[in-house]
Amino acid sequence: MEYLVADFKIDCTEELIQIARDLLADAAGEVGFESFEETNNGLKGYIQQRMYDRNALNAVLNTFPIPGVQIDYTIQEMENRNWNESWEAAGFEPINIADRITIYDAAHTFSDISHKDIAIGIEVKQAFGTGTHQTTRLVISSLLDTEIMGKRVLDCGCGSGILSIAASKLGARDVLAYDIDEWSVRNTQHNAALNGIENIKVVSGDVSVLVNLDETFDIIMANINRNILLKDMPAFARVMNRDGILILSGFYQADSVLLLKRASEFNLIERGRRIEDNWTCLTLHRARI
Repeated sequence: MEYLVADFKIDCTEELIQIARDLLADAAGEVGFESFEETNNGLKGYIQQRMYDRNALNAVLNTFPIPGVQIDYTIQEMENRNWNESWEAAGFEPINIADRITIYDAAHTFSDISHKDIAIGIEVKQAFGTGTHQTTRLVISSLLDTEIMGKRVLDCGCGSGILSIAASKLGARDVLAYDIDEWSVRNTQHNAALNGIENIKVVSGDVSVLVNLDETFDIIMANINRNILLKDMPAFARVMNRDGILILSGFYQADSVLLLKRASEFNLIERGRRIEDNWTCLTLHRARI
């Protein structure tokens, strides 16, 4: 996929800068921006070229809800190369989740890896998901509180495959994973093999891969941005078993209201919530009628 990067400059008081960043991310997310990176005086936003609509972006910026805040931006094409290359070379330190799961960089050797229960080795190649981001940790923590043994699991937007691998190692019967990014598909396949896992099937595509799917799932995980979650909720609900669980992350606490309202259209209600640094993970289940 080819991406554009927008460099947003925010002109406001120091007290308002973080609030302005958060509101800007929400606004830009509404018009297709997928991820963001904080800068000293604003935010960088990343969007697929085919999704970019300058008029739509200007419209949401012109209605920015904080009076007196000025936002300007420049936009340019991103070079089509591995932007994670230097980060991948440096690696990451082992990450412990609830003293039950240790995520480690399989491409590097660390002496303090703790295998108290489950160890997951990850080699990241242009794919999201090492456990270093709050949302990945939140979803895995939610999985630890979910009965997975013998269940069928769906991983929507699988990235590095870390969530699929965690589900498999926690006892899932089988896992179907998909991602629109071919890098992620190959990386999930690679990491599954690296961990000796054979019950993960990975396919390339977006939520449309579920359209003609006859099978249903006990647990569905989706760690994606808010707008994609809102758009894809009907498809998730359609392939979710009657007593299934839907675990959502990739959004801020303030976005929970919108997501829960959307979920209620499919009789899905909140069962649990985790928050870390304002990033949020919701666990939903189908209400009894």
